[in-house]
Amino acid sequence: MEALVSTVNSIIWSPALIFLCLGAGLFYSIITRFAQVRHFKEMCKLLLSGNESDKGISSFQALAVSLSGRVGVGNIAGVAAAIGFGGPGAVFWMWVVAFLGASTAYAESTLGQVYKVEEDGQYRGGPAYYFERCLGQKWLAILFAVSAIVACGVFLPGVQANAVGNAFTQVFGEGNMVVTSFGEVASLKLVALAIILIVLAFIIFGGIRRIAHFTQIVVPFMALGYIVMALIVVFLNLDKVPGIFSLIISDAFTAQAGMGAAIGWGVKRGIYSNEAGQGTGPHAAAAAEVDHPAQQGLVQAFSVYVDTLFVCTATALMILLTSQYNIQTEDFNAATGAGTIIVQNIDAATEVASPAFTQMALNSVFGQFGQAFVGIAIFFFAFTTILAYYYIAETNVAYLNRYFKGKIPLVLVKIIIMAMVSYGMVNTSGYIWGIGDIGVGLMAWINILGILAIFFVAKPAILCLRDYEEQKKSGGPINFDPVKLGIKNATFWEKRLAKQQQDLKP
Repeated sequence: MEALVSTVNSIIWSPALIFLCLGAGLFYSIITRFAQVRHFKEMCKLLLSGNESDKGISSFQALAVSLSGRVGVGNIAGVAAAIGFGGPGAVFWMWVVAFLGASTAYAESTLGQVYKVEEDGQYRGGPAYYFERCLGQKWLAILFAVSAIVACGVFLPGVQANAVGNAFTQVFGEGNMVVTSFGEVASLKLVALAIILIVLAFIIFGGIRRIAHFTQIVVPFMALGYIVMALIVVFLNLDKVPGIFSLIISDAFTAQAGMGAAIGWGVKRGIYSNEAGQGTGPHAAAAAEVDHPAQQGLVQAFSVYVDTLFVCTATALMILLTSQYNIQTEDFNAATGAGTIIVQNIDAATEVASPAFTQMALNSVFGQFGQAFVGIAIFFFAFTTILAYYYIAETNVAYLNRYFKGKIPLVLVKIIIMAMVSYGMVNTSGYIWGIGDIGVGLMAWINILGILAIFFVAKPAILCLRDYEEQKKSGGPINFDPVKLGIKNATFWEKRLAKQQQDLKP
């Protein structure tokens, strides 16, 4: 099975996908005239604008839900893996992916807003909806919906749960070993699993509003706390900072592990972390209550900055400044002597695709508190990410419900997610990360090709940006008329505008 996962992964994550991700980001950056730079001030302003309603959530809540998906184990264990396999230069390519990916995030999230619908008393949208309504390709919409359900409901939750289990045992120890069908499992890891399952069940059975209320409190707190810890590490090693940035940039092109490894791991972990282009962000974006689709597109673009340029960079600086990392080939095995270890600063047996580098970095500065802090951060990072995965799976189940009626599919998805969390907690890290990469790559292929096709068919995201810019320049008021812009099948906005005009009549 592990060999099969590795083979499928190598096919999906071929150089073609890496170039596609970077190319799509560059394309939308040029087409939007680098909106991710021009509208940075507007992004910050929009974060706190808008209010939630009975049917939708606020812009900030939508940002928190999408950030809960973006800010996860990829920011801690993912960055460590990128450095461990691709060298410090991989961090540079994560920055490139974030900068270019912010424009992709704008485009896909704006599309999510334009083509959203009102179903069962709440707003829903995402790639499945805009593929059907804009491209008129139901088969592509169904393909993405199925892929998203499989990826977010089956493949990805285990990655987050696995990292939680590893961090928990590093902080509190393993306790007694319990014999299970999956082999011996640490008893304290099972305790962590029980806590996660209880809280997870309580929240996911409460719907998007309960998820939004939970994440709007937890996500900003955990991200800010994590960045503060990193800033302390940076301050204590201030004299090393210029050298570290020089190392990252120079190593990006002459990487010790090979230029291909630096780019490949930087892009792969960058996309896994910030999810730009993957098609996950539009689901939360569509649920937001806003006056214009471009507003939420800009907010979602900002979330990519928060994820990679802030949180991922914080992790990278902590690891590199304290030299708590190794660089090795992917097939390296300390026990068998296979593979090659290129740079060794710590024990060769230290697991790369895990939170170990980050925990060791903070432990070297803060002692046991640092290690415990990373364990707590991973718990909340991973838990909120699992919530985001559930919401994405739920939205796509709702889309497919128009073809397969009934409540059983949604209940089944909830059970499967909890089962995969359990499986991921007791399984091996490398195997689980491989499964997660398949899920990310699968959605990225479909969504990026889809949003590029949409541009050449109708250009709705660009029309929205221009319309919003013109209304801002004229002083408002801000509204959205899809018919005026020539955007078809944006029925939610057509009905909303008609109602607003009706209300204004005497």
